[in-house]
Amino acid sequence: MTTVDEERGDDAREAPGTAAEAEVTEVEIFGSVYRVRGRDDSEYLQEVAALVDGKMREVARQTASVDTSRIAILAALNIADEYLQSRSTQEKDRGEIRQRVTALAEELSVALGS
Repeated sequence: MTTVDEERGDDAREAPGTAAEAEVTEVEIFGSVYRVRGRDDSEYLQEVAALVDGKMREVARQTASVDTSRIAILAALNIADEYLQSRSTQEKDRGEIRQRVTALAEELSVALGS
């Protein structure tokens, strides 16, 4: 996904094989409209933008800062933290599933007399 600054306009050129071949979707994040090029469908891009917008609004409610850049950085840190925690949980779950599958395979092997 490549964001296209609202000031660039339609004349902006992209290198061959990049997001220029993708569809443009307008999204609103924290009161600003951005044109986003992406291979994903418009509904998905809107969902991504809504997540970012929500995180920025959440941070803005919890901090005295009115600096949009600071709010965006804090929102990005929150999103990254949630992602890394989720990834860690998934890795732990995969390990537990592997152990369970191994144990079940051994039980099956014993039961079948192999």
